[in-house]
Amino acid sequence: MRRCALLFAFVSLCLPAIAFAQTRTPEAALNRFNDASKKIDNGDLDGALEDLTRAIRLSSHLNDSNSSNRDLGNSYNDYSSEEIKVIDPFTANAYNNRGLVRYKKNDLEGAIEDYNEALRIRPGLASPYLNRAAALRAMGKYDEALKDLDKAIALKKDFYEAYSNRGSLRLDLGDAKGAIADLNRSIELNDRIPESFYQRGYAYIEVKNYDGALADFNRAAYLDHNMAWAYQGRGTVLMMKGEMSKAIEDFNRAIELDPQLAWAYLNRGLSRMYLGNESEAQKDFNECLKLKPGMKAQIDQRIALARELRQNKPMQ
Repeated sequence: MRRCALLFAFVSLCLPAIAFAQTRTPEAALNRFNDASKKIDNGDLDGALEDLTRAIRLSSHLNDSNSSNRDLGNSYNDYSSEEIKVIDPFTANAYNNRGLVRYKKNDLEGAIEDYNEALRIRPGLASPYLNRAAALRAMGKYDEALKDLDKAIALKKDFYEAYSNRGSLRLDLGDAKGAIADLNRSIELNDRIPESFYQRGYAYIEVKNYDGALADFNRAAYLDHNMAWAYQGRGTVLMMKGEMSKAIEDFNRAIELDPQLAWAYLNRGLSRMYLGNESEAQKDFNECLKLKPGMKAQIDQRIALARELRQNKPMQ
């Protein structure tokens, strides 16, 4: 009933002194790096990919056999990774950020290759571990993702994004108590991140702490008024507490913010069915099924449960 909370770490130009003690990063590479950051903010992923590729090339040098007859401004596809010999630790940051762009473009294997390169250059950099974990998780490699998050936290004890993502992953793996411990730590480190609260809210649901869940979803919605999943979560808790009309209001808001949110249609339909509005409930179930055809068996099971609960509810 929830999405994955994937908090990423871009690397800024606030780099350790050692990066510049060993070599002087070309100004052109820094400019490309900055240009890429602006393009990412504006949603220009292709432009950002090109700028980061050039930043990587400008802060590296090619094998002598290739450097004499190739222009550093050419396409990255003109080169193989074996041809680039990194001489500047800054390049790790460019690889990390390019990996994030590739992740956003759904090139998971390419993203992992870039994170691997970043860690080859700077093994002590925590961000690529966090980001590689997200790619591995998206590929269903949960154990490997968990190891990367453990490593990120070992390298950076105050890495709240890593605690949040590890908590989310532990929840997916069925460890609600472990998830709550990680999310508690993430919130201790930074209590302004709505994803941490709504993830902990779902973890609280798993351990039947509905009041705690409700408080967390309220906090998530307060921090981000446009977070559809916060309203979906709060509506779920209200539904479980028998407050169907209030739950429907939250599901309405979730659907308004994200019309593709299948769970909100399903839960609104269940709430409507419990209140006896079968025709509107069926419309919601049909919409849910249209968005998630694979949920049919789950929908049928929940409809049967809602009907049973309605039949057994106390007389007013």
